[in-house]
Amino acid sequence: MKKIIRIATHLGSLDNLLQGQMQFMSAYYNVIGIGSDDGKQSIGEKLAQKENIKVIPIEMTREITPIKDIKALYELYKVFKKEKPLIVHSHTPKAGTLAMIAAKIAGVPHRLHDVAGLPLVEAKGIKRKILNIVEKITYCCATKIYPNSFGLQDIIIDNNFTNQKKMKVFGYGSSNGIDTSHFNPILYSEESNLKLREELSIETSDFVFIFLGRIVKDKGINELVKAFKQLAEKHQQIKLLLVGYYDTSTAELLPETISEIEKNKNIITLEWQDDVRPFLSMSNVLAFPSYREGFPNTVLQANAMKIPSIVADINGCNEIITDGVNGTIVPVKNVEALQNAMERLILDTNYYQHLVKNCRTSICEKYEQKDIWKLLLQEYNQISNNI
Repeated sequence: MKKIIRIATHLGSLDNLLQGQMQFMSAYYNVIGIGSDDGKQSIGEKLAQKENIKVIPIEMTREITPIKDIKALYELYKVFKKEKPLIVHSHTPKAGTLAMIAAKIAGVPHRLHDVAGLPLVEAKGIKRKILNIVEKITYCCATKIYPNSFGLQDIIIDNNFTNQKKMKVFGYGSSNGIDTSHFNPILYSEESNLKLREELSIETSDFVFIFLGRIVKDKGINELVKAFKQLAEKHQQIKLLLVGYYDTSTAELLPETISEIEKNKNIITLEWQDDVRPFLSMSNVLAFPSYREGFPNTVLQANAMKIPSIVADINGCNEIITDGVNGTIVPVKNVEALQNAMERLILDTNYYQHLVKNCRTSICEKYEQKDIWKLLLQEYNQISNNI
């Protein structure tokens, strides 16, 4: 079998971003996974068994660490020369840059890079200039670029990072699609939903807004908490459930936001959950006012569970959501618009039920996981047959 190396900065990212995909590909290619491991949890061993692939741990960091980066670059080069893969396919920014450079130096014929988001969108000044240069180097070394949304593709072209011919978006977007048999509301009963609500001190009559993701500034948390605070002054039977990694030292949230999260009894925070389905099932609306995304799995998951979404008007989000059909789109960083959208879903029962009725259908039609896998397999086969 011909070899394909899939690489991310951390092996956990390969597991989260490509769950099931590498196992599917292993029936057709010899697949190797590369990324930083966590010795305590042995993520690499679990990933190898779960996806039926070989795993090679190589330490990489998400930050700019010149000495470690050079070491990782050399380690990748040695692996590529030894394994002689047909394809190196990278994910996440740091792994993409290091892998594409190392693969080109090592003479790997096909160097593919997925773009699932651009952190540089919110960067300014010298940091933005540096990130622009790094992005161009990555794309220059790659033979093919796969943005996971059409909006991302437009941003890449607008910034002159590469040309249209070098890029491709699979299907309607997404890197891995979604397993709609797994994210299915029929798996959860009203009884189980009420039990979970009771455990979280949420009343049966409460209207629950849920957020899934990192609880940080760039996810629109400042705006979401402010909108909810103002809304809660008018509506007593509402809750905001924040589910995700939360560290006040790195979240870059406003002091008043942190204070409100800590003091408001109607705001509930939970650590990230390996299985978010029960929390979606017992909620009413996903509130996701992020500043930037690639193609957010969170919105796919919510809609697949028949939970309408309120999203910011950014790429990815505005491709999954059609305003007034399966959710509501609001301007980025606009507290008033966000609050109004949240209030309408509380008060306008007919509108809310209209969104509920529609939101799962489009996910099943456009983003079924195995359909995305088959499109990527076709791409690999075309590359393989053209040699």
